[in-house]
Amino acid sequence: MRRTIVKRLATVYGLVAALTLGVVDTARGQDEAQKKQQQAADAASAKAQAVRDDLQRLVPLSVEVTVTRYQGEKKISSMPYMLAVNANKLGQAGPALLRMGAKVPVSTIAATPGNPAGAPAPAPIPGPVNYQDIGTNIDCTAKVVDEGFELRMSVSDTSVYANIQDKATPTVGDMPVFRSFQSTNTLVLKDGQSREFTAATDRVSGEVIRIAVSLRVVK
Repeated sequence: MRRTIVKRLATVYGLVAALTLGVVDTARGQDEAQKKQQQAADAASAKAQAVRDDLQRLVPLSVEVTVTRYQGEKKISSMPYMLAVNANKLGQAGPALLRMGAKVPVSTIAATPGNPAGAPAPAPIPGPVNYQDIGTNIDCTAKVVDEGFELRMSVSDTSVYANIQDKATPTVGDMPVFRSFQSTNTLVLKDGQSREFTAATDRVSGEVIRIAVSLRVVK
């Protein structure tokens, strides 16, 4: 009788121990599975963050724009401008803007009343003075692409004619005559590469304006 009770107790203890070990193993397995899931989630999050960082990583560039004017084969002027531009793969690093110029006073002439026949015309009546902006404006944004860097640029230039060909342009007294130029384009350049942005001929003076762009990655 006593042996039977001992055997039953041993059996019960064995079952309890087995169940306990099973529960422990199950809990341990669940913990390991949760750890693996967390590690996988952390790895995916780190990979996604690395991708975002790579897309947003800024590459500093030095962009030089040279505006050159020619009269025939003779170079009249050459004006270089340098812009510090940031680029990333999203193309959202922000624009670089350059504004350089001055204001030229331009007086207006008021209309004079009519005169009787044969009477001398009265002198023009000076009117208020307005100011005309002259100078160079350059806008540039950059994007990292497989071929190098994509530059989206806009260049505008307004100036006063220095030497106007006779009767080429109608004038009023000593009033200044202005000329303007504007061009927008997209270029793809590599580090250290230069390229002509645009070229055009002034139909009044015959001058040729050429704009060249060079790019360098700032180390």
